[in-house]
Amino acid sequence: MKTRTFLSLGVMAAAMGLGICGTALAADSAAFGAKLSGANEVPANASPGSGTLEASLDKQTSVLSWTVTYAGLTGPVKAGHFHGPAVAGANAGVALGFTGSVESPVKGSATLTAAQIEDLAAGKWYVNLHTAANPGGELRGQVTPTP
Repeated sequence: MKTRTFLSLGVMAAAMGLGICGTALAADSAAFGAKLSGANEVPANASPGSGTLEASLDKQTSVLSWTVTYAGLTGPVKAGHFHGPAVAGANAGVALGFTGSVESPVKGSATLTAAQIEDLAAGKWYVNLHTAANPGGELRGQVTPTP
């Protein structure tokens, strides 16, 4: 009877995605997000625009896929990038540029290096959208892991 109970508990734990110790099994992907605003720029600006980033990192292939949506900017976006490594309030060079259209929604994907993944996971990347009125960046959002 005890063996059957232990096996039943093990089957239930596996069905719920839990390991023997009750911890969640490692996911094959990690989610990231950011809220973009002019106030997050360094230095800050008074842009009326706002935006969001939703991204997912496939841990098996190291491919980061993203969607950036935005509205209300002072003009068309001329360029968009992930910058890093930098914490909030600091600037850094381009870590990964967006390719193709930068009209909202901006969708893309790229294979990251181990160093890039480390910086991304540590919250040291940010998204920056550049316009003619704000060539240094109109909207910025620090990329952070999301639950």
